[in-house]
Amino acid sequence: MAPPLRHDLDFDPPTGVIERLSPLVRRVVCPNPSPFTFRGTATFIVGHGDVAVIDPGPPSAAHLEALLAGLDAGERVRWIAVTHTHSDHSLGSSMLVERTGATTFGFGPHVERASEAGIEDGLEHLDFGEHISPDDIDRFRAELDAVPDEFRHEAHDVGFAPDVTLSDGDSIRGDGWTLDAVHTPGHCSNHLSYGLPEESTLFSGDHVMAWATSVISPPDGSMGDYLRSLDRVLRRNDRVLRPTHGPAIESPRNYLAALAAHRLDRERQVLDAVTSGCPRITDIVPVLYAAYDKRLWFPAAASVLAHLEKLVEDGRVATTDGAAPALSSAFAVA
Repeated sequence: MAPPLRHDLDFDPPTGVIERLSPLVRRVVCPNPSPFTFRGTATFIVGHGDVAVIDPGPPSAAHLEALLAGLDAGERVRWIAVTHTHSDHSLGSSMLVERTGATTFGFGPHVERASEAGIEDGLEHLDFGEHISPDDIDRFRAELDAVPDEFRHEAHDVGFAPDVTLSDGDSIRGDGWTLDAVHTPGHCSNHLSYGLPEESTLFSGDHVMAWATSVISPPDGSMGDYLRSLDRVLRRNDRVLRPTHGPAIESPRNYLAALAAHRLDRERQVLDAVTSGCPRITDIVPVLYAAYDKRLWFPAAASVLAHLEKLVEDGRVATTDGAAPALSSAFAVA
């Protein structure tokens, strides 16, 4: 039996200051805290002399200056490795390239999917009926509108295309270090983690975080892919995981097992809700997330859809009209 999932919120790093985490790794945290980024986006520096940067973050001039000012004398950024194309990870790449001439690496650009805009629009217009008043809906939308697009955690960076496209197993090599590309789809389809074998470390991006579970939002996010990627990370047996948000995860095997069990338990809850007569996502979310801030119900709806997609793939649930799962679908046990 897996241990219970316990998140680690004990993380209060300085922003704009480079911290040395290990002989090969340094970190500077961007001042973009939010409910989705926790204390902010961490940009990692790997190596010495000619260095690699992992996830340059949002287009923040203050963050860029802190990163460059904190390098040792004579150092230069030669490689930029992006975990995935969400704006708080990749959008600052162009500013860093302009200043350094570095080469960018990633799995590939964001691929727009036909249903993507419909799902994003649908989330904004979900009707939870008596559970959320029209006044609350207006307030939630006003709060969201006040956040600039580039600082919204899940905004896609549609302009990023890496200079070098990495496939699973490809490597970036520097003096005394290696970054191995590990394709970990789930949070999004082009998500890469980066292994640093010299320190038995995996830079896990948004795939595995200590402070929260990752958002899995279809169509680019896939719960089935996520669980398969999670199993792959578990089998790697790294000594430490370094997410882009929040604290490191030391000796991560128990945490990874607990995280997988948590996802499967949520899947069981979704299936139980459908079985007990909650056919729609707007029926399921108020049951499963009754204790949560209602502002989180909208992204939670995307997560429930991801679970339902997997249950449909597994043949355990079906849409009542036989169409592909959508936010507006009605579901029944298959």
